[in-house]
Amino acid sequence: MAEAIARARSLRIAPRKMRLVADMVRGRKVAEARDILQYTNRGAAPALRKVLDSAVANAESIAAEGRQRLDTDEMVIKRLLVDGGFTIKRMQARARSRRCMIRKRTSHVQLVISDE
Repeated sequence: MAEAIARARSLRIAPRKMRLVADMVRGRKVAEARDILQYTNRGAAPALRKVLDSAVANAESIAAEGRQRLDTDEMVIKRLLVDGGFTIKRMQARARSRRCMIRKRTSHVQLVISDE
């Protein structure tokens, strides 16, 4: 069992905010990362927790196909990328009949866990 990948695309949270939480769990074991994400008071933590759980499920599925035993809590987050997705643009009325652009940013997340 080499590695398992999970992706989440178009998450409605800015990549800058997502990267703050991603930096806390990058390079850690899965069990430790779950604890950090459970008790982190940030909006990106539940989304990253969901992606991590998906990667663990993918690893268990790959191991089951090969009839291997696997301890997913000892796996390590090998790579965690947070990229910017598309931007939803909205206009807001401002003073003196002007308008202002509001950018609602989205994120793409790719998480790779490995047993090495």
